[in-house]
Amino acid sequence: MPVYKAPVNDTLFVLNDVLGLDRYHNLPGFEDATPDMIEAIIGEAAKVAEEQLFPINLSGDQEGCKRSDDGTVSVPSGFKEAYDAYCQGGWIGLAVPSEFGGQGLPYTLHAAVGEYMSSSNMALMMYPGLTQGAIAAILVHGSDEQKATYLPKMVEGTWSGTMNLTEPHCGTDLGLLRTKAVPQADGSYKLSGQKIFISAGEHSMTDNIIHLVLARIEGAPEGTKGISLFIVPKFMVGEDGSLGERNTVTCGALEHKMGIHGNATCVMNYDDATGYLIGAENKGLSAMFVMMNEARLGVGLQGLSISEAAYQSAVVYARERIQGRSLSGAKEPDKKADPIIVHPDIRRTLMTIRAFNEAGRAFLLWTALQSDIAHRSTDEADRQTADDLLGLMTPILKGVLTDKGFDNAVMAQQVFGGHGYIEEHGMSQYVRDARIAMIYEGANGIQALDLVGRKLGMHGGRAVMALFKEIGDFCEENREDEALVLYTKSLKKGLNDLQASTMWFMQNAMAKPDNAGAGSTDYMHLFGLVVLGYMWAKMAKSANAALANGAGDAAYYNNKLLTGKFFMERLLPETALRKTRIEAGADTMMDMAAEAF
Repeated sequence: MPVYKAPVNDTLFVLNDVLGLDRYHNLPGFEDATPDMIEAIIGEAAKVAEEQLFPINLSGDQEGCKRSDDGTVSVPSGFKEAYDAYCQGGWIGLAVPSEFGGQGLPYTLHAAVGEYMSSSNMALMMYPGLTQGAIAAILVHGSDEQKATYLPKMVEGTWSGTMNLTEPHCGTDLGLLRTKAVPQADGSYKLSGQKIFISAGEHSMTDNIIHLVLARIEGAPEGTKGISLFIVPKFMVGEDGSLGERNTVTCGALEHKMGIHGNATCVMNYDDATGYLIGAENKGLSAMFVMMNEARLGVGLQGLSISEAAYQSAVVYARERIQGRSLSGAKEPDKKADPIIVHPDIRRTLMTIRAFNEAGRAFLLWTALQSDIAHRSTDEADRQTADDLLGLMTPILKGVLTDKGFDNAVMAQQVFGGHGYIEEHGMSQYVRDARIAMIYEGANGIQALDLVGRKLGMHGGRAVMALFKEIGDFCEENREDEALVLYTKSLKKGLNDLQASTMWFMQNAMAKPDNAGAGSTDYMHLFGLVVLGYMWAKMAKSANAALANGAGDAAYYNNKLLTGKFFMERLLPETALRKTRIEAGADTMMDMAAEAF
């Protein structure tokens, strides 16, 4: 059976020692986020994840969702009770402004809590996760009336939310969508069309479901310029907030999926359903991007979450499973064999996953902090810098954390040998659940193209140049610190590879765009390795400082440094391989005729 324990100490180390969250008390919402408050919230979140969500993860996967002939959808046993407990704890509104029923705390704290929840039960946490994304879009683009009508109920969890983009004939290329919206005399619209792959599209855990739907108003321009965003409630909402008749939006089918069986992934049919324009007409894509960007960070979090959960089960199995003898002599001679954790290749596997998880956690929380600064700071320069960095990091965080999260789930499964292929051990579920994170909210190949094609050149390359300078300055400032020599030297090599690859694109991709496309995924992962290496360097500096001050658990900090050393020696050097692939260009892969494949 799988196991899970929230990595509370590691989260607190990143928030307090590495990021120094207490330095941001001047930002709204941070004044209440004292170290004691953070520790209390993180500890309570761990209990919810471990005691209420995790115990029904495996059974939820086995039972799945079911659709009745009338279109209603039932969720796995225990999901409703666990969802209600989550909502009653106020977790949906942790970072939502207090005026709408939230607690107004930092988004960084929301991200930290989100890791635990998703590790414990990814399928269940997608229901409130979609709601939180819808809340973000309504907060930014909704009218005062829409905010007052929908947000309080969504924040308390009695109403949930969705995002409806994909149609049977179009996914990433939203300019092809056909769902139409016809204006009505009362200011509403009638929406008709079909959406697919709609997570949490229909269920009975909440009194109402607030669908955010992309559609094209009759007569609007073709392509993405003619797309608008609409609020389409499952049940109509009266002026007094009461629920009325059912809207003409129904679940036509449940998708039969590889994983996340506990989440209702629906085909949604809109048959002259009543909807309300949110934001400006024909500006729906920019409004939906608020939700999509939030979702992309959340999906990156899912990649990390599954990697952590799979790792923990693999460690327990490696300690308990006896098989063969250590190459350097029996470690437990009183037994017929040694536990497999003595074998170097098992340790290589576990250390690879662990080194990623710890850096990935820092990467996620560091990026979440940029979101807080961008949205809460009163300093325009700080807001701009943070917003630039957030935009640059979003495709890297989503793409790298989910690609590696899946890889790590597979590696953790491999530790179990044949038992990893048997459902009762739970490793198959982690592999299957992790796979979707590489696909939805923009497949990772699209994330890589977004990074190379859009994010690098935005504002004249302002964001990427600022980040290169930040990392370079860190290496230079700590160059004389003997305890950080391995980190600064390795990081500088990785940064040099990243800068050289960036320059290669500038010289070779403008005239031949296929060179950018051919190298984009390698570039995304090269960039991710450098950022993860930067996180390790920052963590090593904090760990060394704690050891020098005699603060905290010395064994914890020494193990942190060992794990960081492994990353620098064995994982970060992959930047050279990625650079070589990028510089190979596109000719070989593009010269073969399509019919020859």
